[in-house]
Amino acid sequence: MTGRVAAVNIGVVTEAQWAGDASGRSGIDKRPVDGPVLVRVEGVVGDFIGERAHHGGPDQAVYAYAEEDAAWWAAELGRAVRPGGFGENLSTYAVDVTGAVIGEQWQVGSALLQVTKPRTPCTTFAGFWGVPDLIKRFTARALPGAYLRVLREGEVGPGDPVEVVERPAHGVTIGEVFRATSLEPELLPRLLEAEGLPEPIREKARRRLASRG
Repeated sequence: MTGRVAAVNIGVVTEAQWAGDASGRSGIDKRPVDGPVLVRVEGVVGDFIGERAHHGGPDQAVYAYAEEDAAWWAAELGRAVRPGGFGENLSTYAVDVTGAVIGEQWQVGSALLQVTKPRTPCTTFAGFWGVPDLIKRFTARALPGAYLRVLREGEVGPGDPVEVVERPAHGVTIGEVFRATSLEPELLPRLLEAEGLPEPIREKARRRLASRG
């Protein structure tokens, strides 16, 4: 089955007490758009990003979350979770986002994207959903979605195929990186094998391994 973009979502400005940046604004509330959008190295054109210290930038230009994983959360919470409800730019269908290899390249529309790192849940996410223990539950579920960098700018729209055009041999996945940094520290050595993983995460892995002797 060919993976596809189920929806493309753009963040709107949300002002709330739980919002992450100093002005109390967040772009976590992303809404589906009808047509294609332009994806640039710094992110999706028109997407609002509030707390730029932790969101956006070349290694986090685009965030993808699987529609199938969203369906699990909808059942778990007993409520609908619409496209963009995870703060994702791309809601995907039939794409193994958790199993994507770090450095893997996706052809999506006319853009070329590269898998970089998993999402880390934050208090803004918990506040947006109104679920106080969401960070703990999201971490335990370990289906974090994937951040992507933009190797070639282009347009991406709903219904576009998601084609994996290159996959590194190291095999370190989004799921492994997430579990290594949250649940399973015994996986930390694997992170040093993951070419294409952002250097701050690799350095964190080195420090943790060094502290263990």
